[in-house]
Amino acid sequence: MSLTDRDQGAASAPASPPAGSRRPGPTVADVVRALTTGALPVRVTGYDGSAVGPADAGITLSIRSERGLTYLLTAPGDLGMARAYVGGDLALQGVHPGDPYEALRVLKDELRLRTPSLAEALALVRGLGWERLMPPPPPPQEAQPRWKRLMNGLRHSRLRDSTAISHHYDVSNAFYEKVLGPSMTYTCAVFRSSDDTLEQAQAAKYDLVAQKLALGAGMRLLDVGCGWGGMVRHAAREYGVKALGVTLSRAQAEWARAAIEREGLTGLAEVRHLDYRDAPREQFDAVSSIGLTEHIGVRNYPAYFGALSDRLRPDGRLLNHCITRADNRAPHRSGAFIDRYVFPDGELAGPGRLVGEIHDVGLEVQHEENLRLHYALTLAAWCRNLVAHWDFCVSEVGAGTARVWGLYMAGSRLAFERNGIQLHQVLATRNGPEGASGYPLRPDWLP
Repeated sequence: MSLTDRDQGAASAPASPPAGSRRPGPTVADVVRALTTGALPVRVTGYDGSAVGPADAGITLSIRSERGLTYLLTAPGDLGMARAYVGGDLALQGVHPGDPYEALRVLKDELRLRTPSLAEALALVRGLGWERLMPPPPPPQEAQPRWKRLMNGLRHSRLRDSTAISHHYDVSNAFYEKVLGPSMTYTCAVFRSSDDTLEQAQAAKYDLVAQKLALGAGMRLLDVGCGWGGMVRHAAREYGVKALGVTLSRAQAEWARAAIEREGLTGLAEVRHLDYRDAPREQFDAVSSIGLTEHIGVRNYPAYFGALSDRLRPDGRLLNHCITRADNRAPHRSGAFIDRYVFPDGELAGPGRLVGEIHDVGLEVQHEENLRLHYALTLAAWCRNLVAHWDFCVSEVGAGTARVWGLYMAGSRLAFERNGIQLHQVLATRNGPEGASGYPLRPDWLP
């Protein structure tokens, strides 16, 4: 029995009717053949005993129930697959559920899908039964569709943003401790070498941000979307900075406050449970935003960067660190799986849009760099942590949520490797009278 079988035991999937009681009709293998073309790169087995694909394939997809097949048929693409997988109706053998990277790579590179003709589709549905067109309730880990979220306000209203942040971050601090490691840092690390540990790379990231911002003792830093306070604590501990972080996640704020006290940083570091729009209207020496922009909404960029600029003193520096599209013309909204299971209402823009919006609020961009491959390495490390602590993570958040995280992180790693998405840091200054920026002729930090 594979690890995936063990963790997604058949008890979690609804029982299928005995073979003798099923209506004669297309098998699971027949459906797979109808929806694919060419040689299958994986083995596919069905609850009805049928199978298709090479028997010696390194990876097997097991459709374990009629509900799983219905998920696949009623939500073609990544959403149907995710529903079946998260619900335990689709199992993967040959990979660990904490890191299904190799299965995703093989499917992306070698699986060829096709759209059956109308006649083929009708014949399949008649044979399977028209009830196959009725979508089952989704797994409980799935967020509401976008139109239902209107009950929590318009897109990126305060209440709706708070609900979306809670869906993703208020899972379990104990779970995050195992996946993210001691730094509790849920953003891209910076690797000097692929041999660096995750903790070394996260410390290097915080040092890079601090150096770009020219932080020094006695300065005041505002860190918006501060997570568990990693940047705030690092700036206070390593640079003597008086740092304030704000986060919309109550669980993050509580954990960060306890860490600040535990590390003896009270008086220098502080984290508040606040929307960035409610951060103190004071002028800070520096502002950092590490992983918040993805949640803001592209149409809100002018107000967002304007709010950060307003909180910077003249000659102050802003460092914005966020995931972007690789193409400025790409759609901003995320795909169905990411929107329903990971980042509800998340939006990404291209790096050109990001730089343009920062300029348009009156800030001057001084430096920009792409850390795309660093995020792929970061995600690989998080997946290794999830695999190593799988049993604990399942006991803490449930098998379905743990599977979501393995799928999301492995899929994101592949997207960063293939340049589907990128990670950009943009350093800008708020210039004073007559264009004075305080920025030297050459960078005063090590690239």
